[in-house]
Amino acid sequence: MPIQSVGVVGCGLMGSGIAQVCAQKGHPVIVREVNDEALKKGMDRIRGFLAEGVKRGKMTQAQMDQVLSHLKGTTSLADLKDCDLVIEAVVENLDEKRKVFGELDKVCKPSTIFASNTSSISISAQAAATKRADRFLGLHFMNPVPLMKLVEIVRPDAVSAETYSVAKAFAETLGKVTVTAKDTPGFIVNLILVPYLCEAVRAFERGLATKEDIDTGLELGCGVPMGPLKLLDFVGLDTTLYIMEVLHTAWPEPKYEAPALLRKMVAEGRMGKKAGKGFYDYAPKA
Repeated sequence: MPIQSVGVVGCGLMGSGIAQVCAQKGHPVIVREVNDEALKKGMDRIRGFLAEGVKRGKMTQAQMDQVLSHLKGTTSLADLKDCDLVIEAVVENLDEKRKVFGELDKVCKPSTIFASNTSSISISAQAAATKRADRFLGLHFMNPVPLMKLVEIVRPDAVSAETYSVAKAFAETLGKVTVTAKDTPGFIVNLILVPYLCEAVRAFERGLATKEDIDTGLELGCGVPMGPLKLLDFVGLDTTLYIMEVLHTAWPEPKYEAPALLRKMVAEGRMGKKAGKGFYDYAPKA
């Protein structure tokens, strides 16, 4: 059966984007956050993104109102009980994800498909917290979700061919292009991307060049849309550090070891754009 109703757990940067693109395609979406404050912040992010689209002539106010009519917020996982698909987008921590899925497994209907938006954590390890490994896979959306075309499908050995087919078709109905990866650390994108980002950190750490020149060099010399240090700020330095630790645990090789500067910046709270400061300063100008 094709996916109709969608649940999203987490209304942060990724969760709100996933909820938005699903609602834009007409799916009834229930998005859950841990408290009212976090939920309001996430829903306001969606409204702000859509309002900007109206301002730029990308959609009408009536279309924006229609999208918002498909969205419902909640602080209770039990409200996701009738969803056909539940996509998890909480903090990158295996224990937290297993806790969420363990609770969802008890309240959701047996046919519900579970998907994790994790950028690096084993899908099979998360599925072990449930009794539906055959209906559990990864749907890794890219940031910012409404703009990025890719969804990386992570296909563990236990997932059924039917579940994979339904999930792939669903992602494609959102206007996304899909690629499929095995359930190994980092999957496709982050296995290649994150060590590259960390090489840029090492270059800056060694005083090879300014951060601006490193970013401009890669943008103009390699045709990437955003330089690596700038991209790190958008991804989040803490998220990048976590992924490197996952990769280094799996493959203890020097190229997967996190740079000392990255660890230092995370310890100092310089997480990137979300914290107002990373390699660049994002504090509001007076």
